[in-house]
Amino acid sequence: MVMIRRNKALYILGLIAVLAGCDQPELVVPTDSQVSERFSATDGVSVRMSGNVAEVTVLQPYSQVQRGGNLWAKVGPYIYLFSDEVHTLLIDFSGLAGVRVITTTSTQGEIARAFIARDALTDVLWRRGKNIAGHARRDGTTRPSLLEDLVDWGEDRTEFSYSARFIR
Repeated sequence: MVMIRRNKALYILGLIAVLAGCDQPELVVPTDSQVSERFSATDGVSVRMSGNVAEVTVLQPYSQVQRGGNLWAKVGPYIYLFSDEVHTLLIDFSGLAGVRVITTTSTQGEIARAFIARDALTDVLWRRGKNIAGHARRDGTTRPSLLEDLVDWGEDRTEFSYSARFIR
């Protein structure tokens, strides 16, 4: 009987020691201004935190969507989502669950949105995504297939929706 009590006491003390050593990392969520700083070089961008999700709203010219049709309407969020700004936000703020990019026009409302969760991409996939987005930003107007590649990449890795007003 004494042996059972002694083992039980040792077990409880061991459990307490293990639990005390398992400190949970502090989850840090950025402020609106910290997210804004990341996108300060980009015109037409506004940000806000919605719980533990950063929402980045980008003004996309209506004329661009009219000229480019479905493809330009779809690609908007992915241009910003697969970027150093978003990647470093997810690295720097452990409590950030993900980033949502919403594209809008000044008069016609929301065009598209895409959400990427914190753990959706490995470092290798982040490099690949930023590479695809970089090529699309640089050469997409002359090579629309690069924009299509980015849309395909984004649709495979994000939660997204497109406004029926802009996507036929």
